[in-house]
Amino acid sequence: MHDIRLIRDDPAAFDDAMHKRSVAASAERIVALDQQRRALITEAQTAQARRNEASKAIGAAKAQRDEPRAADLMAEVATLKARLPEIEAEEARLGADLDALLAGLPNVPAADVPVGADEDDNLLVHERGTRPAFDFPAREHDAIGPALGLDFETGVKLAGARFTLVRGAAAKLQRALGQFMLDHVTAAGFEQVIPPVMVRDEAMFGTGQLPKFAEDLFQTTDGRWLIPTAEVSLTNIVREQILSEAELPLRFTALTPCFRSEAGSAGRDTRGYIRQHQFDKVEMVSIVKPDRSEAEHERMTATAEGVLDALGLAYRRMKLCTGDMGFTAARTYDLEVWLPGQDRYREISSCSTCTDFQARRMNARYRPEGEKATRFVHTLNGSGLAVGRTLVAVLENYQQADGSVAVPTVLQPYLGGVDRLSPR
Repeated sequence: MHDIRLIRDDPAAFDDAMHKRSVAASAERIVALDQQRRALITEAQTAQARRNEASKAIGAAKAQRDEPRAADLMAEVATLKARLPEIEAEEARLGADLDALLAGLPNVPAADVPVGADEDDNLLVHERGTRPAFDFPAREHDAIGPALGLDFETGVKLAGARFTLVRGAAAKLQRALGQFMLDHVTAAGFEQVIPPVMVRDEAMFGTGQLPKFAEDLFQTTDGRWLIPTAEVSLTNIVREQILSEAELPLRFTALTPCFRSEAGSAGRDTRGYIRQHQFDKVEMVSIVKPDRSEAEHERMTATAEGVLDALGLAYRRMKLCTGDMGFTAARTYDLEVWLPGQDRYREISSCSTCTDFQARRMNARYRPEGEKATRFVHTLNGSGLAVGRTLVAVLENYQQADGSVAVPTVLQPYLGGVDRLSPR
């Protein structure tokens, strides 16, 4: 949600920010609605004050036996009494219209975010690691995985397209990856959480999935939503709270299943394990003071990069352009891992700073030490990493000519010392 005061103070800057995000928005309309609403609030306050004043004057007029004056005042009070609910209803309507308008507009991009239309306009920040060199043709994960337990056919039979049954060696490797990631992120200072994976409307609104992106979500028959990412549950921990400055920063992490309808991905990644309706992910969320959010964004992204470094996977960091960022993000770094079977980089993590955008939707604040006034916190979120996509990366980067897959050294303790997964 946006700070209406900033829009009032510089409407041209707001329109420019929305234009960079390819969103048709009118600060003029927003400010006009806000002015109408504030005018009604002032009218209601004036009417209430006059009503109170006139009510007192009725008693004085009657005490003086000035019946005509008392009658006029009583008529005025009756008129004000009838008018006040009308003002309040109109103000509520305008407020709802204004909130709905603001709720549908994305966050303002940070000043250093490149302006662009799509992923082709993203900016390379750095590239790390060494791509593997094979003396045999590299295969994609969907050719390697079935012999290790990635059962695409049974997954489809059980649940339909974009579901996979994972068994045997592949299941052990996926669980090892998830636990390793969780341990790595915990060591970086994030508190482990086991959150609900079904949440209410308010939680989805708070992190920006609702109302705009309902079609991307799964909903239960009783109205709850399956989380598309643990960001929803973890960020909403501070919903409608006033934290003390001493409590910040708060850092949470969780390994959860995530559920996405992939409404806009028809025809994309229909093969394999890249884009699923259900997948596991280790999520990081930070709640910080505004003056710490820049440093926290770098810290969080470096934590995710540390997972890839430890696994020995080549990757690059991309700064997303305005047209490729998520709705709530002010800046996003994508980490893209090298997949030799596909001969390309693929996204494996997104780390975003949302400034106070989500905090305003959640009404999450903190009170600076020694001050009475409160301020909105800043929220950040990032993948540390998407477990299924990391499984894909390990299969493709550690594949052997005989169909087996070497186990990265850091994962071997999680697999009882096993250093190679052999096909069945």
